[in-house]
This record gives sequence, C-alpha cells and structure tokens, in this order.
Amino acid sequence: MKSLFAAAVFSLSCLFALVPPASAQRELPDFSQLVEQQGRAVVNISTTQKVSTRAMPQLPPGLDEDDPMFDFFRRFIPQQPGVPGSQDARSLGSGFIISADGYLMTNAHVVDEADEITVRLSDKREFRARVIGADKRTDVAVLKIDASGLPVVRFGDASKLKVGEWVVAIGSPFGFESSVTAGIVSAKGRSLPQENFVPFIQTDVAINPGNSGGPLFNLSGEVVGINSQIYSRNGGFMGLSFAIPIDVAMDVQSQLRATGRVQRGRIGVVIQEVTKELADSFGLPNAEGALVSSVEPRGPAEKAGIEPGDVILRFDGKQVEKSGDLPRLVGGTKPGTASVAQIWRNGATRDIRVTVAELSDERIDPRKARRGAAPEAAPAPNRLGLVLSELTPQQKRELKVEGGLKVEEVAGNQRSDLRAGDIILAVIARGKQTPVGTLEQFNKILSSIEPKVGLTVLVRRGDSQTFLTLRAPNGQGDGK
Repeated sequence: MKSLFAAAVFSLSCLFALVPPASAQRELPDFSQLVEQQGRAVVNISTTQKVSTRAMPQLPPGLDEDDPMFDFFRRFIPQQPGVPGSQDARSLGSGFIISADGYLMTNAHVVDEADEITVRLSDKREFRARVIGADKRTDVAVLKIDASGLPVVRFGDASKLKVGEWVVAIGSPFGFESSVTAGIVSAKGRSLPQENFVPFIQTDVAINPGNSGGPLFNLSGEVVGINSQIYSRNGGFMGLSFAIPIDVAMDVQSQLRATGRVQRGRIGVVIQEVTKELADSFGLPNAEGALVSSVEPRGPAEKAGIEPGDVILRFDGKQVEKSGDLPRLVGGTKPGTASVAQIWRNGATRDIRVTVAELSDERIDPRKARRGAAPEAAPAPNRLGLVLSELTPQQKRELKVEGGLKVEEVAGNQRSDLRAGDIILAVIARGKQTPVGTLEQFNKILSSIEPKVGLTVLVRRGDSQTFLTLRAPNGQGDGK
C-alpha cells in the first residue's frame, strides 16, 4: 500500500512538472519596443485662435488658457458680454508623421478654425504647420511642416484587427507629451450618431483631451487607426474610445493632398435599420440590409427605379449587413460611377443599376409639410388601438401625396413609435407593400392578418418617412 502511494505521489509530481506555471503561459505584452521604434513619429499639436473678448464665454474661476478644458468651455458654455478686443484661445491635440518630407495627419476638429498651428516633435523641435485639407465628415486633416528626413509611421490593415486584440495609443492627453496607453479592441464597425461615413474601431484604450488625432497601433507597431472620439458624461475617459480606421483615413488624405477636398457619392435615399419584425413583414429570410424609407424626388435612386420599401442587400457586389454599411459603400464610390444595387422587393431579389451622384456639403431645406384640419368625426379605434381618418383633398395637396390615412389618436398600450399626426402611406404584409387611402382598405388588410401578428406600415412624419411595426395592445383580440 505504501509503495502504491509513493508511486502515485511520484506520478503526480511528474505531471505538475510538465505543466508550466500560469505566469509562463500568459504573459502580458511588452510595449516598450513598439514605443521606442514608433514614438518618434508621434507629434504634439497646439493651436491658437483669435477670438473676440466681447464673445468670450463665462469660464470657471481659475481656469487657465493653457488648460485643455479651456477650449471645451469656450466652445460650449453660454457667452456673456465683455470688453471689445481679442484674445488667444488655445487647444491641444496629437498627430503623426506620414512622410519624411513633413506631411502629418490629425483630426479635423483639432485644427478647426485655428489661426496658428504649432507642431512639436519628440526631439523638442517646433514647426509652424499649414493645413493642406480637412474633412469634417470623417474628422481627418492633413498638415504640412517644412522639414525633411523625419521619422514616419508604418501602416497596418485595420480590416485584420480582431476584437480582443491588444492596441496602443500614443499622444498628449492634457498636454502630457508622449503618453502611452494600452487596451484591447472592444468592437469594430461602430456607427455613431451623425457619423455615417466611418466604421469606427471601439477600444478601451484610455483617451482624454489632447489624445485626439494621435495614432492607434497594433502589436506589430503599425498604425491601424486615428483616435478621434470618446464617450463620456464628464469629459474624461470612461472606457469607450473610438478610432477612425486607417484605410478610411488614408483614402481621405490622398484626396486632400491631390485636390484639397473629398468627393463622395450619393444616391438620394433615406434608410433605416431592418429589425427582425420588419424582416418578417417584408418576407426577408434574415434581418439584414438597408430599408429605403423614402427616395429623393428626381434623385439618382428614383431615376434608377428604387422605391420606398425596397431593401438594399448589396451595393457594387459588397454586402450590406446593416443600414450603416450603405452610406460608407455609396460614399466611397466615385461620382458618375454606374453601380449595381441588389434589392429585395415583393419577396425576390433584383439588380438595379444606379448612377452615383456627388454628395454636396450644402443641405437643401426640407419641404415644410402643413397639417390640415381633422375631420369632424373620427372613427373608433381599430384592434391596433389606432384612431385613423382619411385625408381630405386639401390635406393631400398640402402634403403632396396621393393617399394615406392620418393617425388621430394612439389608444391603449400601442407598442410602437407611431404618433398622432403621422400619415400611414402603405401597409406591408406577407412581403407585399400596398398603398392605402381609405379606412375600408386598411381594415380589410388588417382583418386578413391574425390578431397576434404585427403589421408594418410606411409612415410619413413631417418631411421624413419611416417603416414601423405595429402590434395590438395587451388584451386586444379580433375586431376593427
């Protein structure tokens, strides 16, 4: 028995000897070599802007002009009268050198409205910089300094980044030059509000005021992004940082260096995300693509035959997985190109050739839609909890529509975003879209659908159109 026990102990000791300690299996990465090799190509950018003291904002007591938060308060805090004159407003940012003869990249918001830009290198040399071009839609700017033989960064492939991969940022948060922070890629292809042309890289790398415009490196020491934004409720880092993929930035910088501006394509559609409920209504096998809610009159899409209710699944052979993919695909297409859009309509796919137009920075004022007087007697709520009325001839003329039903009231626990005053233009059921103009027509479609099944409608609200899925309030059964 004793010998068996000894043998067991010996076997276990051999087993543990074969298993390396956890510390040897999982070592944290060492970023020192990366910083040593690539840090010299990262620069500090400071700007000065002349502002009228009459328009200077009310600043917190003791806040110095050199404080990075000074620019925040100057831009966003209400202004107060002051003594006429001018004063220098300063802000800080970061950037990186992309060519040995002095071209640099940073964020457009870092140099926006700057009267003077100073670039400070890692060897303490300072240069006056000029803006070659800036693109606010992607927040990318190209600068030039008069220097040569400069260290430059190496570029990586942002598309090969993996969620969970280590990344490193080098910049000047709060003016502390050459600061290094590290983290992982939290997500890819993020769409942010009002940012339709950038599939942001989300990371948990600590980014603060002054980091804007600095590079995001992978572990190979290659730039894969430009640090651009943070999500914060207090102005500081809260674990959510967003970087512009370097391939997007390099395309922008090449156009800025060539022409000083960026050309983008447009086809003239308003789109929305395809939810599972919308996919079921349109008969789509999967909740993917970009649902066209409205089409610009006489725009490229309308001329090509694209209609509200179409779901764009592919553009120029590239898949549109979510609605945010389409603006980037169209925007990256050269104006004048004849592109092919694969759409889903009435339960089947078809290809439509559309000629891409150029996106202008100028915005056309939307048409003002006025609401007419409601009919004297509104019908009773239907089983969806809606009180609807038919449009009068005057309302149709004012709204410039041929038909539709006005939502007078949303009764009960109606589970949708429908509001009183909305105009229901069409109903989508079993993959088929049917325009509606009378209550009888709407109720007939409604009665043909099982009570527990939702109904998707095309809604006009003000100057925009959108698709909404309606469901009966709790406790509602059959009936009109």
